[in-house]
Formats: sequence, structure tokens, C-alpha cells
Amino acid sequence: MNEHGLHTHAPHEEALQELATGHRKHHSLSQWVAIFTAILATIGAVVGYQGTRLMHAVLLHKNEAVLKKTEATDQWNYYQAVSTKAHLMELATDLVPGKTILFRKKIAKYQAQKKAIRTRAETLEMLSAKANAESARLDRPYNSMAMSLIFLQMAISVASITALTGRKWLFAVAGLAAVLGVGIWGYALWLA
Repeated sequence: MNEHGLHTHAPHEEALQELATGHRKHHSLSQWVAIFTAILATIGAVVGYQGTRLMHAVLLHKNEAVLKKTEATDQWNYYQAVSTKAHLMELATDLVPGKTILFRKKIAKYQAQKKAIRTRAETLEMLSAKANAESARLDRPYNSMAMSLIFLQMAISVASITALTGRKWLFAVAGLAAVLGVGIWGYALWLA
């Protein structure tokens, strides 16, 4: 009993009474909003985690692309240096006719080096392009996950306003935003 002589039950006593009798009370709009926002917050946490993991993968592949491109550029610079040496040796054969055998050996060595350097540079450029393509591929689902998270957060915000105002139509708007968020999340998972 309370101070006014009325007998009141604590919420946990009411829950025990419902369990004992098998009769459940009808949940209020505020209770549904609370359950709804808890579920959305959980889904949002999962989407946020997956989005963060995807962004790390995007950045990792982008970094790999830049590193391989830099290595390829270094190889092309080396190729240019060896080409310059070969051209100097060819010029030397014209200027110093008595030493052409020595110059021809060096020219052959430089030509072989150029071939190996070129192959290495082209391989590095291909690896860079592959890493860049993978980064771009992973960026599409990441963007969808970010959009999904926006809709989930909007749904939570509108649901909170529903709890404050008691307007059921706002709860429907929150539900629509939630459905869009979950749908976009599913699309992002399909893209990944």
C-alpha cells in the first residue's frame, strides 16, 4: 500500500503476475518504441562495424595500389637510366672504333637488363591496377553501408520523437526509415 491507502505494484511484480496468470497486458506505444530502438541500435552497431572493416580494406588496397605504382615508377626510371647507358655505349662504338667488342658486350648486357626491368615494371603496374580495382569494388558496398546507417539513425531519431509525442504515424515513418536502412544494408552485403 502507498501513503494514500492504494495498493500499487512495482513493474517487476506486474511482470511476475503476468507470467503466473498467463495474461499479458497490452504493451504501450512507448514500450514498442523502446524495443524498436534497441533492435535498431543493435543493427546499427553491426552495420557500423562492417562498414569500418570495409573501409579498412578499401584503404589497405588503395595503399597497396600506391606502393606498387611507386615501385613501378622506380623501375621505369631505372629502365630509362639503363637505356641511356646503352645509347652512350652505341655512341662510343662510333667514336672509338677500336673498342667496339667491349662496347657491344655492354650494349648486349644493357639490352638484357632493360627487358627484365620492363617486365618487372609492367608487372608492378598490373598489381597496382588490380589493387586499385579491388579498392573501388569494396568502396561501393561501404558507401551503401554508410547510407544504411544514416537511415537507421533517422529511424531511431523519429522513434524517439514518437515516444515523446505519442504520435503513432511517426512510428510508421520510423518503421519505413528502418526498412530502408535494413534493405540498403542487405544490398551492401550482396555487393560485398
